[in-house]
Amino acid sequence: MLRTLHHGWTLRPVAGPAPTEITAAGPIPATIPGTVHTDLLAAGLIADPYLDDNERLLAWIGLCDWAYQSTFDWTPDGHDVTELVFDGLDTVAQVHLNDTVIAETANQHRTYRLDVTGLLRPGANTLSVTFSSPVRYADDASMRIGARPHVNHHPYNAIRKTAANFGWDWGPDLATAGIWRPVSLHSWSTARLATVRPVVTVDGTRGSADVHVEIARDDTPTELVLAAAVAGQTVTATLPAGQSTAVLHLQVADVQLWWPRGHGQQPLYDLDVTMHAAVHPDQALQHWHTRVGFRTVTLDTSPDEHGTRFTFVINGRPVFVKGANWIPDDVFPHRVTRTRYAQRIAQAADAGINLLRVWGGGIVEADDFYAECDEHGIMTWQDFLFACAAYSEQDPLRAEVVAEVRDNVTRIMPHPSLVLWNGGNENIWGYADWGWQLRLDGQSWGHGYYHGILPAIVAELDPHRAYTPSSPFSPDPAQHPNDPAHGSMHIWDVWNQVDYTVYRSYRPRFAAEFGWQGPPTWSTLRRALSDDPLTPQSPGMLVHQKAMEGNFKLTGGLVPHFRLPSTIEDWHWAMSLNQARAISTAVEHFRASSPVCAGSVMWQLNDCWPVVSWAAIDGDGRRKPTFYALRHAHADRLLTIQPVGDGLRVVLVNDTGLPWTGEVEVSRCDYSGKARATAVIPADCAPWSTQSLTLPANLATTGSAAGELLIARLHGQRGVWFFAEDRHSDLTAPDYTATAVATPTGAAVTVTAKSLIRDLALLADKVAADASVDDMLITLLPGESVTFDVTAEPGFDPQALLEPRVLRSANQLVAAT
Repeated sequence: MLRTLHHGWTLRPVAGPAPTEITAAGPIPATIPGTVHTDLLAAGLIADPYLDDNERLLAWIGLCDWAYQSTFDWTPDGHDVTELVFDGLDTVAQVHLNDTVIAETANQHRTYRLDVTGLLRPGANTLSVTFSSPVRYADDASMRIGARPHVNHHPYNAIRKTAANFGWDWGPDLATAGIWRPVSLHSWSTARLATVRPVVTVDGTRGSADVHVEIARDDTPTELVLAAAVAGQTVTATLPAGQSTAVLHLQVADVQLWWPRGHGQQPLYDLDVTMHAAVHPDQALQHWHTRVGFRTVTLDTSPDEHGTRFTFVINGRPVFVKGANWIPDDVFPHRVTRTRYAQRIAQAADAGINLLRVWGGGIVEADDFYAECDEHGIMTWQDFLFACAAYSEQDPLRAEVVAEVRDNVTRIMPHPSLVLWNGGNENIWGYADWGWQLRLDGQSWGHGYYHGILPAIVAELDPHRAYTPSSPFSPDPAQHPNDPAHGSMHIWDVWNQVDYTVYRSYRPRFAAEFGWQGPPTWSTLRRALSDDPLTPQSPGMLVHQKAMEGNFKLTGGLVPHFRLPSTIEDWHWAMSLNQARAISTAVEHFRASSPVCAGSVMWQLNDCWPVVSWAAIDGDGRRKPTFYALRHAHADRLLTIQPVGDGLRVVLVNDTGLPWTGEVEVSRCDYSGKARATAVIPADCAPWSTQSLTLPANLATTGSAAGELLIARLHGQRGVWFFAEDRHSDLTAPDYTATAVATPTGAAVTVTAKSLIRDLALLADKVAADASVDDMLITLLPGESVTFDVTAEPGFDPQALLEPRVLRSANQLVAAT
């Protein structure tokens, strides 16, 4: 019997620099699951941490100790054992039941199951959890266990807590505390299912599920019967008294394979496990349920003539990864519901994404995240929770790491979307290149985790999934961990030091991180900041720009392409467009480099609050222009024009199961649309492949770079190449006719170009905060038209969508200067 304990909780500060109005408030109502910040916000005692400079003003919260308390009634229910189960405590906690200390914890990423059978009283029972300041604990622990290198300013590597919770180059410093996942009482007799691990494989069309079960028993010597069922097949196993483990072998003929999106369907099968005492066959002691998918997954890291592969192979087919990195979708993760996961995963699918990498500075997400990925065919790459730091390999951290890894591998391994376990983020690279070795002075730094403990646990608990020690990672130990020719790599000199066109100088085997910053959408920015005037350097903007020299890099990355705008709205549009251009440049180049390059995972899909960042979806869940650029670059059939040497080539990228054949029509045109040179080139691109077509010199070169462009067309797909950067081009103010017509769901905006219009976009949220548009970043030749479908609630003026501040293009940024 399971009973949640989510009601009647209160919260109060017990130590630290809490303001008088907080200490005088008395017990504060608390929500479980929740955090101190959100409870104080709900009580009206603090301002929203995401707005203006409130992050800094609320830093005292992470320096305080906090006590949660609740009273619940309990009546003996006839069960032999009652356990108190915390699915998540954040982080350094002491748990009391009726004035008895029953646990002391120091790990946000674990489940705690506490036997309280002899401690519960008939009637009222008091449960309290006191959380120590995570900031002060981490500071103290960093000295106790030995200071080790890390990025940012708090020693997050000394505590098993979300690293980014202490601030990151896209996230706020809002160190949380609280009962962040459910808490319940579990009463049982005879036995309970301690863990269930379905190890699912497939051979041809025959599926297998080896269901590994561990049983927890009370003192009753009872024979147990386990039953496992999937796809109409059922097997049973009898466990004599004293036996606590079993493996149930299920075989299913003619299973339908689970595929990543774009490669096939995602059939999921119900898998159920029940347990009963042999003497009571009609009385189930416990039931466990999940859904599984049948597929094979391997990571090909074999050497070849180009170096060392890093290719995901699903059901025997190499799959080019069109991915994005995932960070926690909220600083306060209890607010991320199944509905919110579903929205975000649906957005990822809409962007053509087939893999999300769950980054190691965050959390192992809730089961709902992986379930949504299962349903949408989005593969998941799960980092273990180590990021950009050296970590102690001694106790107490070592024991905590082992416990959390076993917990989480067991929890999420049933999901077919999970394709890779990864030891952590940039730690091996950091040891090699970031000056750690001298500073460590012989201390452990994590090598034993990445090369020993973690792969051993994965091999034991999830033997059919790949494991890599880190990202980036070179499978050849003789090579540098971020060598482009070997394994996965991260590309950060682009953005940090050089222009985004330098992406084209790389030919990585797998680009696991790369990115370019841009602001959030206008509505998100204005909701978060009350700066007047709002400028790139105004106080709130600087608070919501966390990257080192972020604005300096934004400007440096813009001026090769556009002059620096003189108004905030032009600045916002220019930086948004430049981010979109950078990402599409990278992704199209990496896809055109297939099969040498086997995937790209852009940084990053989402944000956890309103911020200038690398995200494609901002902290309020709105799609930035980069989102649409990513969708275009991820098209199943992509026609892209790429430089090669002194010339150009048209590359067909066919990410479908059918051949792509026909004649590619290529035209070098002036900005009026008049063709200066043309060619028709036969193409025959096999399924799941690329084909490169070198262009003749009369197309690939021009004597009038400022006023000409190249266009390639095939079967409705189009690739465009401009010979000159926008700022050096002859782009003029956009000339067009436009109409806006109300529709049942919002409005339809039709634009017909009279002049060349580059990267036409409709920033609909400027008119209504809830408004969104189906597409943007469309280049129109004179005479061409496009219709944008705008979705919004009733009450807005469709004609406002035609305002020049809403209907934007690259032309405006050139003509304005």
